[in-house]
Amino acid sequence: MDRLSNTVRPYAWGSTTAIPALLGIAPTGEPQAEMWMGAHPGAPSRLTRTTATTGETEIPLTEAIEADPEGELGADTVARFGPRLPFLLKLLAAGAPLSVQVHPNLEQAREGYADEEARGVPIDAPHRTYKDANHKPELICALTPFAGLCGFRPPAEAAEAMEALGVDSLKPYVDLLRAHPEEAALREVLTAILGAEPAEMAATVTEAAAAAERIGGAHVPYARIAHHFPGDPGVLAAMLLNYVRLQPGEALFLDAGVPHAYLDGLGVEIMANSDNVLRCGLTPKHIDVPELLRIVRFEATEPGILRPEAAPSGEELYETPAEEFALSRYTLATGAAPAELTAPTPQIVLCTAGSVTVGELALAPGESVFVPAGESVSVAGEGTLFRATVAT
Repeated sequence: MDRLSNTVRPYAWGSTTAIPALLGIAPTGEPQAEMWMGAHPGAPSRLTRTTATTGETEIPLTEAIEADPEGELGADTVARFGPRLPFLLKLLAAGAPLSVQVHPNLEQAREGYADEEARGVPIDAPHRTYKDANHKPELICALTPFAGLCGFRPPAEAAEAMEALGVDSLKPYVDLLRAHPEEAALREVLTAILGAEPAEMAATVTEAAAAAERIGGAHVPYARIAHHFPGDPGVLAAMLLNYVRLQPGEALFLDAGVPHAYLDGLGVEIMANSDNVLRCGLTPKHIDVPELLRIVRFEATEPGILRPEAAPSGEELYETPAEEFALSRYTLATGAAPAELTAPTPQIVLCTAGSVTVGELALAPGESVFVPAGESVSVAGEGTLFRATVAT
């Protein structure tokens, strides 16, 4: 077992206070959006190992896994996913809306990655869509009240919300939403929004945002989004989606093809170890409209808020269909008997509240450890732990 040293990513949408508050440190004034825990090559966690030649040395988790894949990950994990940690765990702190986005399924990711590789698109090119050949199912669990958008709402509801704004230039979208079956209506409206003339779209969004602020109520989230992204077509795309507010401990699972965006709050996020994102608004980054329209599932869905299922061991598991990861939570009380954490797969254990010990290591909020496959560790103290493993 190794204590992890993790990187905080300073994306512009990040909160300036949420992660520092969890860690008990002073804010820097700069956004701190995501703390990555895992072996993603973009920002791998680091751990300290002792060797005969170098002594005590800090190395990336990727390097430790490369040196002994089966010892760190277990033979079954290597057989299923190759010699890499198949999940990435994060602390995510949104102080402003993230882009409205969607992720491909595994077949789509492999096809898209192979196509861009064959066409010689550089992996770091701004217009590159597929960074790898993997899909990216993900789960977000709220640590504070957490707002987001998840999946299309029924076209009639979206039409009603747009019509209530009283903006004449929204009428064509309202008519489309009401004139066609669900899939065609959602596809045609999103296509029209993304294909609109930029100046005309900016004027429509500006007028819609002013009306949303004036009306208030259920329209307030869209006025807030427009405050961060004035004139952006993603504001209208957001009105097609379900608005969701999670309470601490509640979670959302985002599968392939489901459009979504996180708006504000602090949460624990876990996903397959991928960086494939197709965006459709609320971003200055590249939007590949044809590929986006190929990936999106144009169907109305219920957000499906998840609450953990309690086990006799004290573990509370968030059930998802993902194969690459499983996330569970432990709430530890003073004086309770230590719990034993063991799994045939690797584990990352993260403290989010209180003061706990994992094995012989004391963890404060925001600190984490990596536990190799098959190794058992005891946890005790008073606080909250999240455990990430490979689904079995």
